[in-house]
Amino acid sequence: MERAFVFPGQGSQAVGMGKALAEAYPAAREVFQEIDDALSQRLSKLMFEGPAEELTLTENAQPALMAVSMALVRVLQAEAGVNLQRRGRFVAGHSLGEYSALAAAGALPVAEAARLLKRRGQAMQGAVPVGVGAMAAILGLELDAVRAVADEAAEGEVCGLANDNAPGQIVLSGDKAAVERAVALAKGRGGKAIMLPVSAPFHCTLLQPAADAMAAALAGASLAEPHLPLVSNVTAAAVTDPGDIRDLLVRQVTAMVRWRESVLYMKAEGVEQLVELGAGKVLTGMVRRIDPDLTGLSVQTPADLDGFVKQL
Repeated sequence: MERAFVFPGQGSQAVGMGKALAEAYPAAREVFQEIDDALSQRLSKLMFEGPAEELTLTENAQPALMAVSMALVRVLQAEAGVNLQRRGRFVAGHSLGEYSALAAAGALPVAEAARLLKRRGQAMQGAVPVGVGAMAAILGLELDAVRAVADEAAEGEVCGLANDNAPGQIVLSGDKAAVERAVALAKGRGGKAIMLPVSAPFHCTLLQPAADAMAAALAGASLAEPHLPLVSNVTAAAVTDPGDIRDLLVRQVTAMVRWRESVLYMKAEGVEQLVELGAGKVLTGMVRRIDPDLTGLSVQTPADLDGFVKQL
């Protein structure tokens, strides 16, 4: 079976994530310690024990989610003898998940990925004052209809498509008043709309200061060619050149996450199963909505790991 390994983004974090892995596997404990040391922070304690409000802060949630994903990768490699390169065709990640994907594919050292995500979280949080921006999920309308809503609602402010997650599940981002206008318009056109509890308007042009900060951070990063091609959020196509990846990681901060197209690209390339390595089951749920012919598999606990290894 052809498979791709995919890595979750912000919103999948929860207090307690990674704890069972740390209790069961020395390789997982090593990853968590490595990231704690890289950040000079007891991030693993925050992941295991909370408080939730602190874990949810962007600068903590981003490296924490990568930590869980990389603990799973390391356990698969060190304790189950599973080589991702031999078992998969692609890696892909949802927003911050691209850093997890690159670390999993050997393009970024784990400690460096953690430091970059800490910086990314701080830069994204600091780009827009709290309360100025907003995000909303628009459900039940297709992409072109949501784009029309965003264009109409903007009225000279920023209101754009942040995530094309799955059919009928699109996220808008921008100035708070413009996003609120878009919510009202979407409801008037038969859609459902939910304002999202986020601290900044991700993946829109308001985040340009964060993109500039990441350009500077990534300029000095040790980025190698990944062992498996990365399917980029920005292009929904495979990329392996480190220079191109660096550029796309910068562009990704303000660009729409083209997740639906990325999944369909992987299917067109022969992928039959998407294995989600990390906290939560968000991406696995999206797979079913994007294409029922694809199978999604969530791997986040010791039992999940055992089941996946037996399937191979």
